[in-house]
Amino acid sequence: MCRLFGLHAGTDAVTATFWLLNAPDNLAAQSRRNPDGTGLGVFGRDGRPRLRKEPVAAWQDTEFATEAHEMAGTTFVAHVRYATTGARDMANTHPFLQDGRIFAHNGVLRGLDAVEQRLGELDAAELVAGQTDSERVFALITGSIRARDGDVGAGLRDAIGWLAAHVPIYALNILLSTATDMWALRYPDTHQLHLLDRRDGAEPFGVDLYTQRIRAQSEQLRGRRAVVFASEPMDTDPRWRLLAPGELIHVDAELQLTTELAFPDPPARQLRRDELTTAAQEAQHPWKERL
Repeated sequence: MCRLFGLHAGTDAVTATFWLLNAPDNLAAQSRRNPDGTGLGVFGRDGRPRLRKEPVAAWQDTEFATEAHEMAGTTFVAHVRYATTGARDMANTHPFLQDGRIFAHNGVLRGLDAVEQRLGELDAAELVAGQTDSERVFALITGSIRARDGDVGAGLRDAIGWLAAHVPIYALNILLSTATDMWALRYPDTHQLHLLDRRDGAEPFGVDLYTQRIRAQSEQLRGRRAVVFASEPMDTDPRWRLLAPGELIHVDAELQLTTELAFPDPPARQLRRDELTTAAQEAQHPWKERL
């Protein structure tokens, strides 16, 4: 499945170094276990968003995915894509940028015709440049935020609530970031999304978090607070916790964390695994997952 990583470092920019696809599977096996895109999004010292991404197929080119990328910012979003909808190209590679916000998604939904119609109602169809369900989810969120006069939390709740009521959903795990705030949603219980809350005191060490897919290091976070989100725990820190299904977390510029069970009920039409295409099943649940 796609992998998500988010880091909020507070009000001061820090430098973090990222590796995506730190230890690839056998590159001769051209399967959905290999990423179809890798990307980083960061809000820099000037508060402006920057994206660095490539539609990398691991058996074709590992250079981008495996080399280290150093970026400075207050909030970071990293994503390793396993494609279920849309070609392997830049337009379909996460993270996405709309209205000065960065977004990445892990999951599958159907009913894109209904989503397109809703985007038209919100005057948000022009936000979509690619083919993915993820970008359309983001456009729906962006259109809903506009309709809420820029209230990100309210717009996000409106958009996900509409999707839960109107289209078949398998999973919608989301990271949404600005230079000052980050939102994370796990919905429903299909895939995991974890929180590491490092706000309980100055750490005597920096950040060094890793799985086979994503690694993040930051010596500058030594002695500083931070909040991290990831698709799986990335070290043995006992403070990692799994978000509840439907839990929405907001982290503000001062690293104040607000959590709510925004979506206590499953989608009106929750897709079963056996209803997914073979490609989607392989992407969402690879037969061989190594952490």
